[in-house]
Amino acid sequence: MQIRRIVSLLLGGLIAGGTALVMRERRRDTNAPALRGWPRVVVVGGGFGGLRVAQKLAGAPADVLLIDRHNYHCFQPLLYQVATAALEPEAIAYPIRRILRGSPNARFRMAAVQRVCLEERKLLTDEGPIDYDYLVLAAGSTTNYFGNQPIAERSFGLKNLDEAVALRNHILECFERASAEPDEARRAALLTFVVAGGGPTGVEFAGALAELIRLVLVHDYPGLDLKEARVLLIEGGPALLAAMAPSLQKEAQRALLQKGVEVRVNAQVKDVDAEAVYLADGTVIRTNTLVWAAGVRATDIAKELGTPLGKGGRVRVEPTLQLADHPEVFVIGDLAYLEDKGGALPMIAPVAIQQGNLVAENIRRLIAGQPLARFSYRDPGKMATVGRNAAVFEYGRLRLRGFLAWVMWLTVHLMQLVGFRNRLVVLVNWAWDYLFFDRAVRLISQR
Repeated sequence: MQIRRIVSLLLGGLIAGGTALVMRERRRDTNAPALRGWPRVVVVGGGFGGLRVAQKLAGAPADVLLIDRHNYHCFQPLLYQVATAALEPEAIAYPIRRILRGSPNARFRMAAVQRVCLEERKLLTDEGPIDYDYLVLAAGSTTNYFGNQPIAERSFGLKNLDEAVALRNHILECFERASAEPDEARRAALLTFVVAGGGPTGVEFAGALAELIRLVLVHDYPGLDLKEARVLLIEGGPALLAAMAPSLQKEAQRALLQKGVEVRVNAQVKDVDAEAVYLADGTVIRTNTLVWAAGVRATDIAKELGTPLGKGGRVRVEPTLQLADHPEVFVIGDLAYLEDKGGALPMIAPVAIQQGNLVAENIRRLIAGQPLARFSYRDPGKMATVGRNAAVFEYGRLRLRGFLAWVMWLTVHLMQLVGFRNRLVVLVNWAWDYLFFDRAVRLISQR
């Protein structure tokens, strides 16, 4: 009898707690803050910049609504590890609603923005219209194919989780098909992987793919001579990692060559079909795989605004990150074009995060009737990994390479991940890979 009473009390407590939680979440999904006369701040994009704005406005006298077409925040710097079977997709994604749980005045809605009506202060989305008092556009960037339709249709991008998983599936399928392919030429094409773009994404992906082949898949396919497998990195400019010091560019290329990656600089991809990649100098590379990491541009929402655009289709903004003719609208991250110290700010996460911090502060100042602050970028340094025990790091005059730079890269990326569970899962995967030369996510899924 006593046990029944205890169980009954426990169940009652759980039900009451669950009911309270549901009611609290329902209240959070209402327009309660707006009913208090608070201005509505709508943030478009759940990336680094948009998420930072919503978090920093916690406790502000504002009704904050974050909109994104996905219900999760994706840690894009590690997408290449999903594509090379080092991490599960869930390890680098985190539910936005969970992130905003500690912000009582912030809500989330999963929707895709179709149009921005600046004069009416309204967004048109696939879930209906949304009014705003202040708007923050942080919709990020997309792959830039420079108008080359065959490349857009036949290459693999690396900008979101679905693309990363599709690329992982394709790579593993190539090895499965090659293991049963009797024709030598077709088998060689299946085992040839071309990566276009010598920036951080291209360099990191090429190095990781070479290690996946030489250290892991070599044991999965004992019947294949993986000496036939090739990874080619094609860069249109004279050097890899153009934003870094020449000594680090050479170090990155040396490390890639040591891992078996063929590097070609001053080379441009002109065309691609189902059987080959064609370079501008006439070179023909027989392959079934082209990974495009050769550039990004602002998302199409930039064109909808009807405001001046800068390089890469990015929206020109004032130093306060506002639109010149619409001071209630802020644009940040990859979507924003702002020159600082003689050049345009790079399209990288640290810029978006710092701009998100400033916009949150400026919205607070607008609400309080105070003057706004201007954006000034503080460069935290540049880094790229080339695989196991190899990376390059630059901060001012400080330049590191090799194992120490690699440890710094691991630490920085691990700490920037959202959620303790994700950090733990990624750390365990990295440790397993490092100690046992094995990657547990060698799955061909139907996603």
